[in-house]
This record gives sequence, structure tokens and C-alpha cells, in this order.
Amino acid sequence: MKRIATYLSNWKIGLFLLILAVVFCLGTASYNYLAQRNGFVKWGSPDETANYTFAKLYAETGEIQIFEKYNLLAGDLIHPRSIRSDFGFLKPVSFLGIILIYGQIASVAGISLLPYLTPILAALGLIFFYLLIKEIFGKNNALISTALLAVFPVYIYYTARSFFHNIPFIVFLIIGLYFITQLLRKTEFDSYIKDFDFWKSKFIFPALAGFFIGLAVITRTSEILWLLPLLFIIWVFNVRSIGLTKLVIFLGFIWVALMPMFYYNQVLYGSFLNGGYSEVNQSIQALVTVSQQKILSTQTAETLAKTVFHFGFNPRQALSMFKHYFVDMFSWLFWPFLAGLIIFLASIGKWTKRHVVFLLSWLVVSAILVLYYGSWKFTDNPDPNRFTIGNSYTRYWLPVYLGAIPFVSLFIQKTTKFILRGYRPLVTGARVALVFTIFLVSLNFVLYGSEEGLVYNWYTNEANRGLAEMVWSETEVNSIIITQYHDKVFFPERKVIMGALADDSMDYYYHELAQKIPVYYFNFQINQPTLDYLNSSKLARLGTHIKLVRLVSRDFGLYRIEAQ
Repeated sequence: MKRIATYLSNWKIGLFLLILAVVFCLGTASYNYLAQRNGFVKWGSPDETANYTFAKLYAETGEIQIFEKYNLLAGDLIHPRSIRSDFGFLKPVSFLGIILIYGQIASVAGISLLPYLTPILAALGLIFFYLLIKEIFGKNNALISTALLAVFPVYIYYTARSFFHNIPFIVFLIIGLYFITQLLRKTEFDSYIKDFDFWKSKFIFPALAGFFIGLAVITRTSEILWLLPLLFIIWVFNVRSIGLTKLVIFLGFIWVALMPMFYYNQVLYGSFLNGGYSEVNQSIQALVTVSQQKILSTQTAETLAKTVFHFGFNPRQALSMFKHYFVDMFSWLFWPFLAGLIIFLASIGKWTKRHVVFLLSWLVVSAILVLYYGSWKFTDNPDPNRFTIGNSYTRYWLPVYLGAIPFVSLFIQKTTKFILRGYRPLVTGARVALVFTIFLVSLNFVLYGSEEGLVYNWYTNEANRGLAEMVWSETEVNSIIITQYHDKVFFPERKVIMGALADDSMDYYYHELAQKIPVYYFNFQINQPTLDYLNSSKLARLGTHIKLVRLVSRDFGLYRIEAQ
């Protein structure tokens, strides 16, 4: 009877997780389905635009670069943000993982699947998050934690905005960590070569763990900064369980996952270790230089610190950002988390080794992430004084939020059990009600509660659709559009230059290009006195003329630059 009860319980949980994952996938995928209808596939950020463009190109051609011949005349200026040009070749600035993985899948399953790969992957991530937390905190905590993750605004938001790296990275990491918990299981060989549990623990799980950790690394390589301490902590506490064989297999399959990145780094950027970010490349070179020095001097230590914290090191600033983007923005998560953490610390006598490893790992990772990214003030929002879900901190701090969720679950478990005296039907009902309340608050926030909520992003996308169609109707297919704000709208249907007429150093290139192909300028409307000045003085020196083509909206105008 006990075995039957366990089976039924597991069956119910499995069904619940499957339904939760499917509903989550359909709900988040619906954003792109509604926003990208009728072939208008556009993204809300330059990073997303670049990732989608190159993933699609890789799926179709196996290439991750585009040759733009006119860049040979324009000093490599013809490219949108998050894309660089090297001697005419357009290349990704960002990490290659999402391009390689999604592009490979789309080459088999079809290009139309690309916008929906992250919702599918994130739904799978819910199931593995349950499996991982179950190994550490038990089945009940894992079930509530998974439900909380499914309604967490940041997880929903960046799954819907599906060409950021962060959700694929965190899902690959969760899967890798789960398989690490499995390879730590003790098994006996019993001198029987067909003992499948032995082979799973000794070979299969280390291989899967290494491979998915490797996929996480190629998806967001910069996170090695805290991934290495995390893996080191796990290894230190489990040296005997891991042993040499499992460690070698684990590291070997990390290397297998990294090989495509190394190959394309060499092809695109001239070195296995170099990527698209010039700042990261400089940091890697500095670290290599420091590692070659036999004596660690004060100057070397300062160089190392500046290399690691290339955003700067400002603990006060970091704590301020932590307050804005955790305590204030997600107060309904933070305060239950804090209470749950206190409850957890109070039960120290019941801790297992896995509890210790989890808490220590989360504290170390959180400290690194908060100090590393919090020391810099990112201004993704045009208003630097606004704290919104679309700012980079929320996606960079996903590991912090996810690590806090089991403590929220613990708080819900303990308080409902204490208040309702352990009466199971009432306890279950109260927990469902609390999670549903959090779901309503979270859903309202992710849709409407921030000026960068998904509903507002959808309206912005609709406005961009009308603007793009209007500009495309007035410009030739091979034309260049100079713009400061709308590169993600016009590219790749039109070539783009990120620039303005105020930059004297670029006027020469505008003139050279205008002699070869149509060149347009799209920006805020230019009043007549300014147009007269440009045509009589600033542009006239090079024999260039600008004229109004069309006022596109109340604020913006499309102008043509011609070489006379």
C-alpha cells in the first residue's frame, strides 16, 4: 500500500508539473506570437536583434558573419548596436551560445520556431528546478518553489523576451546542477557490469552535468566569474563522492560543449579565447599577463582587481541597487525570503551537507553578483532615475532571486503549518491561496506594473511596426539609414549607421556613401533654420545636401542626404 501511495503521489506531482510547464510555455510564447504576426519579427533591444539575426543566419547558412562591402568605404560604421564590423564583416558583439544552440535547433526544426525556443526551454527549466530543489529541501518545498518560479516576474519577462541570453543560461545551469546531485549518489558495482545505476552515477550523470554546465558557459561566458567559485564549493564538500573518474568525465564534457565556441571565436575574432566584447577580451589578456608573473606585487594585485571588477567596485552603490531591484521591486518575495532564511538558520541542527553547500554557494554567488554588477549604474531605460524590470540588474541577478525562492517556500510551509495546526486540507488550501495571490501580484507587475511591462512593450512594438512600414515605403532596399534610436526597427531590412549630424568626424563618410547608394537620416525633426545651416555651411563643405522626405510622426522625420 505504501508503494502504491508513493506512486500515486509522484504521478500527481508529475501531472501538476507537466500542466504547469505547458501553461507557462504557452503563456510566455503568446507574447511573441501576438507581437510578431504578419512577418514583422522585431525585438525590444539591440542584443535580442543581434542574437536573432545571427541565429537565423546560422540556421540557414551555417555562417555567423555578414559581409557589408560598403563598410570598406565607411570605416566599418555600417552596423547596429550589439553588432561590430571588422573590415566589412558584421559579427556578434555578444556571447555565441544562444546563436549556436538555437541556430542548430532551427536548422532542423525550422526558422519559425526560433522565437519560441526560450519558452520551451524555460518550461523544461521548471521541471528541472523542481528536481534540483527536491534533492536539497524535499518534495513539498520543491513543489511550492517551482510554482513560485513559474509566476516570478523576471523569469516570465525574459522568457517572453526570448532572445536575451539569461533564461537559456540559467536553465542550462539548473539542469547541470541537478545532474551533479545525481552523480553524487553512492552506488555499488557488485561485480556486475550491467548495473545501470552504477553506470549512470559513474559516467552518464558526470557527462550530462559537464555538458549542460558547458552550454551555460558558452551562453553567458562572463558568468565564469561566479560559476567557478560555485563549482569549487560543490567539489570541496564532495571530493570523495566525486573522485577522479567522475571529475575527468565532467571536465571533459564541459570541454566538448565549449569546443564550438572556441572554434567560432577563432574564426570570428582571431583567438580561441576572444569574443565579441572588446572589454572582456582586454580583461582576459590582462588575466593571462598577471598569471605569467611569478611574483604577486601590489601593482599586479591592483591590475587583477581592476580586471575582475571592470565595472568598478562600489559596495555602497551595489547595496543601493540591491535595495531598488530586490527589496523594493519584489518586496512580496524579499520579506518572505528573509523570514524563511531566519527559520532556516534557526533549524541549523537539522541541516544536512546539501543544506550547507546550498546556503554557502548562494551567499558567495549573491555577494559576487551584487558587488560585480551593482557597482555599475546601467541605464537601459532612457530615464536613468527609473527602476524598472527591463533594466539589466534583474536579469543579471536571476541566480540571486532563484536561490531565494526555496526560503520563501520554507516560510510558506512553516507558517501555514503553525497557524493552521497542521490540519492538512486547510494547510494545503492556504498554501495554494498564498501562491495564487503571489501569482496575481506578479502577473500584474510583469504586464502593467512597470513602464517596461510586456503590455507596454507590445504597444511600442505596434508603433514601431507602423513606423518601419512607413520608412521602408520611402527608402530603397539597398539604402542606408542613419539613426540614433531606431536601429533595431530598421535592421536588417535596411543598412543602419548609429550616428547623428552633430558628429563632424562622420560627415565625410556620409558624403562618400551618398555617392554610391541612397543615404537617409531618421531622427527628431529638424527645423528650417537648422536645415538651412546644414546645407549652407556644415554639410556644404563636403558638397553634401540634406532634404526632408517625410515627417513620420509628431516628433520624427525622414531626410535624404545627397552628394552634389
